[in-house]
Formats: sequence, structure tokens, C-alpha cells
Amino acid sequence: MRPLRPAALAAALLSLSLAAPAQTQSGLDRAGFDPAVRAQDDLFRAANGQWLKTVEIPADKPEYGTFIQLRDKSDREVRAIVEGLAAKPQAAGSVAEKVALYYGAYTDLAGIDQAGLKPIQPLLASIDAIKTRKELSHWLGRQQGLMNLPLGLAVYPDFKEPGINRPLTWQGGLGLPDRDYYLKAEEERFAKALKAYGEYLTTLARLAGMKHPEQAAQTTLALERQIAAAHWDRVENRNMVKLYNPHARADLAKAAPGLDWQAFLDGAGLGAIDRLSISQPSATAAIAKLLAEAPLADWQTYLKLHALDGAADTLPKAFRDARFAFRGTALTGATEPKPRWQQGIDQVNAAMGEALGQLYVAQHFPPGHKQRMVTLVNNLLGSFGDSLDGLTWMGPETKGRARAKLQSYVTKIGYPDTWRSYEALVVKKGDALGNGERAARFEWARQVAKAGKPVDRREWAMTPQTVNAYYNPLANEIVFPAAILQPPFFNAAADDAVNYGAIGAVIGHEISHGFDDSGSQFDADGALRNWWSDADREAFKKLGDQLVAQYEQYEPVPGKKLNGRLTLGENIADLSGLQIAYKAYLKSLGGKEAPVIDGLTGAQRFFMGWSQAWREKARESRVLQLLTSDTHSPPEFRANGAALNHDGFHEAFGVKEGDKMHKAREQRIRIW
Repeated sequence: MRPLRPAALAAALLSLSLAAPAQTQSGLDRAGFDPAVRAQDDLFRAANGQWLKTVEIPADKPEYGTFIQLRDKSDREVRAIVEGLAAKPQAAGSVAEKVALYYGAYTDLAGIDQAGLKPIQPLLASIDAIKTRKELSHWLGRQQGLMNLPLGLAVYPDFKEPGINRPLTWQGGLGLPDRDYYLKAEEERFAKALKAYGEYLTTLARLAGMKHPEQAAQTTLALERQIAAAHWDRVENRNMVKLYNPHARADLAKAAPGLDWQAFLDGAGLGAIDRLSISQPSATAAIAKLLAEAPLADWQTYLKLHALDGAADTLPKAFRDARFAFRGTALTGATEPKPRWQQGIDQVNAAMGEALGQLYVAQHFPPGHKQRMVTLVNNLLGSFGDSLDGLTWMGPETKGRARAKLQSYVTKIGYPDTWRSYEALVVKKGDALGNGERAARFEWARQVAKAGKPVDRREWAMTPQTVNAYYNPLANEIVFPAAILQPPFFNAAADDAVNYGAIGAVIGHEISHGFDDSGSQFDADGALRNWWSDADREAFKKLGDQLVAQYEQYEPVPGKKLNGRLTLGENIADLSGLQIAYKAYLKSLGGKEAPVIDGLTGAQRFFMGWSQAWREKARESRVLQLLTSDTHSPPEFRANGAALNHDGFHEAFGVKEGDKMHKAREQRIRIW
């Protein structure tokens, strides 16, 4: 879509209602409320307490709540499409046939068991065939996009020239979720996970017939500990300026000696590139040194176990069971694997997501939903503009650049205007592992073909059937796939208050990402450029520091507090998104009083809708995993943490001193 210009923005503000018919339902799940808990003391539990008490996390899930329920629904809808295709003959070579064959092969467990280790033998043999460091470098390049490697490549818009695609590196190679699992092994929870990982690697080695399985596992762990020690932490990886380190191809060997860069890039199909950005220079240099100095046999052992781990879901039952025992139970607490049909939908979505998305949209995304979302987005953009005008901590020059960035936002709703072609993808009947490898190579080839070429602004990073949304700073765009545009986020039959509190705050969240501590480093054109005055940036940083301090008081599991720096960008987006969604809701009333529905005022329904959107409960091991690796705060603290700073929340529920959700007006954090 075209960027929203000032005239269009002004026109949007003339029609602020969602234009739904008169409503008699709020859209809230009142049965999920806990009447014993007041919103003034705990908004999250007031809106969700009964649900939290009575709903059990399904055995196959590490967490459960609004997002998971919608993702399950989306998966069931996609399953019906896929199984409908599989139920009748399809034209040879058609996308429909490829989808059916891919899903059929992955869900044919008897066929996978019968094939044994034969499908993975060529990959294992290619590792055994590595005789020199140059061959190791070439092999690592050749496997890009196929497995978890110490050094990864990707093709993205150049941070400072976002109209051109260029390759970059990224640190990788760890079998556990984060470096902390290795570097903080003295902590009981991390030590337990590390022990389970060693046992899992030993099992993989034994099942594959490798000599000395325990030694193979320890060799792999020793390499991973050294890789982990070199990794940048998650907070450092949010600093876009530090991540941008372009090098001419000829200078790569000097920047990170030990890796044969030309062989590496040749293997990846990028041998002719003119330059590449090294995202984590110190980590890349350390990994390159390790690739040069650690025994070649150790690397072969490591690569074999990583290959087996990556392919375990398409290997015989013993491999599948071992992988779930570690990656499911040990890491997340789930006690049963996800149903095979649902795993199959995940795989087909990953391989041919837009092909399925085209069919999904035709069945499940009414055209009217898109138009109502356009209205909502325009309303939220308008409210953000109003907030910009009212800022007291930002000077007029920076404020003008901020408004220019906001006015340049591109909005994408529902589905892409053009769909990807899967004509060149080869899918074979009964070849689950091979299909996965060919799909990964097909996608990697698509990435490689973009290197050095102009960015296609029509591309989407998510499929329509994905329950999520995103802001892309390099394109200055906000994107809302079709699958998130349904209850409880967006209910065409419900009250405006709840829609603004749920999907409105999600929209506001994504808009705000362009102005969080990371997104604010990019300008209106998507280029990494400092458009701030020093004084304004310092004022913004001080506000962010206050938010860090607030969230670092939260303790999701005993003895483990939130990392306020890691989650700062998401917390800014939650706080600001809720603020502008509320302003947009009030403006939508046109000066009239909202009706009381379900015994709640419009303002109260807005905040209860916000809270129910983040409804979730999770197993402790899963919370631990997310605390180390996820930039989002746990849902409870997303719901309460943003509301705590909101004047409208205090007014709606009459929050006063002594209430647990009370925060003095002068202490409330207001950023955008």
C-alpha cells in the first residue's frame, strides 16, 4: 500500500468509528474473570483469574493462552485445506500436489520408520568426506539455511542503503536456547538443561551408530561452550549500530582469520558479492579461529550431531522420541509431543506458506475485515501523531523528523498483493527428510538471488495464516496477517472498546516499534541514521531507563527477574501502543458517553480487553527459556506493566493510593 500522507491522515481522522452496527455484546470473556480480584490490584488476574485457575495447559504445549488458541485454530483451518487437497488427485507438478505430497510424507510415520537412517546417510557421508579446512568452510557455506551452524548467513536490506539487499553474518551453532545455559551452568535450572542436552546428544550418537557416543556428546558440548563464550548476549544484539559492520569481500579474511571466506561464500552461492556485513565481529572472529584450530574430527562429530538433531523429526521413532524428551519435556515442560498432523502443518507452512496462505485467505478472511482494519490503523496513526504533537521532552526539530517518519509508514493488512511461486520446488512422495532439505535449499536459493538486487517492497515476512504482527524498520512498514484479525483481538460483532483495547493496542504496539530504542535508530526511509538531537536522545534514554527499572522488579519464576534491557523495545511498544489505542478509542466516541455493557464502562472494557488479549499461562521451564531468549516480557507483566503507567486505567477503575496497581501520577512513565 502507499505510505499514508498528511492529507490521507487528516481524512482518516474525520471518520474515527469502526462503523460496526450497534452492539449489545462486549466481546469480553466474562467467565474468565475472577470476581475476587479487583482490577485496581491486579488487572491481569481480574480479567483472567478464573481462566487461569480452571484451564490446564495441554500436555503437548509449553504454554497456553490467546495466541496459542488462535494458532491452533489457524492450524485446524489449514489442515482442512491440506487434507482436502490430499483427498483427491491433483495435477502433476501443481502446487496443490506438492502441498499434499509434502504433508503426506511428513505424516507417514510408518514410512519414515521403514526408511531408517537411509535418507540422512548422504548428509552424514558428506561430513565424513571433509578432509581440509577449506572443505570445511565450503561445506558450512553449502549448508546455509539447512541447519544450525556456528556462522550463519542471511540476505537483508542494507542497514544504511535499505533499497539494496546485501548479505550479513549471524552467530549461531548452539544446541541450547541461549549462551546463558552454558555460561551460567552453576545455576540449578541451567545445569539441569545442560545435563539433559548432553544425554540427548549421547542418545543421538548411539542411535546413529557413532563410536563412543558419550565422548561424541562431550566433544560437541566442549565446542559449544567455546562458541557460547564468544556469543554476544541478547541485549548487545538489539544494538543496530553495533551490528552494522560492512566489509569488502577481500577484507573478510583480515577481519576474521581462520575461516576460508571465499570457500565459505562459494559454498553458499554468494562467492561474487562485493561486500558483507559482519553482525557480531568479535564472535565471528572467535568462531573463525575455532574453526581453524579445533581438530577437524571434533568438528565432524559436532556437525553430525547437529545434523541428526535437525533431522530427528523425520527419522525413526527412537530419534523422534529422544528429540521430544529434550526439546519438548526438558526445555519446555511439555509432556506429549504436538500431534503429528499439527507438526505437519507447521512444516508445510514453512515450506510453502504463501501457497497455503492464498487458499486460507479465500476461505477465512472476509473483505470487510480488511476495510475495518484500514480504518483502525488510520485512527491509531492519527493518535500517534497527536501524541507526537503533545510531547514535552522532545525538541521541535527532532519532533518534525519523527512526524515525517510516521507519515511515511506503509501498512500491509491481511495478505500480500503478489504471491510467491513454488514452481521450482521439487517434492517427492514418501521422502519427508528429502522434501525438507529441498524446501530449505529452494528458500536459500531465493535469498541468494536477492543479493545485490533492489529490495522488493511487496514481500511479506509472515504468511497470512500466522497469528502475529510485525514492524519492519528497514521498510518502515507495519504488517498484520489475516489470522490475527479475529476474536479476541478483532471481533467484528463486538463493542469498539474491546477492539481498541485488543487489536487497537496491537496496532499501536507495532506503530510504536518504529520509535522504540531500536526502531528509532532508523529514519523515515528505513535507513540506519541518527535523526535525533543529542539532548532528545538523552531524554528518551532516561525514560527508557525508568521502564527498565520498573520491569526488572518483576520476578516471573522464583529467583529469576526480568531483564529490562532485553525487553525494553517490547515494553516501550506495549506502553506506547496502549496509550495511543486509548486516545484513538476516546476520539472514536465523538464526545459521546460510551454505553455500559456487561456492567462495565467503555474505558473499563477497553482495559479488560487489553488484559484478555495477553491471557496465557506457561510451564516454569518454558518461562526460564523465554526469560533468557525472548525480547518480550511474560504476558502477565505486559498486561499490568503498561496499565500501571496509564492515567486512563487509574481513572477508569478509580485506582487510589493503597491499591496494588496504584502509581502516583508524577511517577507514571509516558514516552510516546
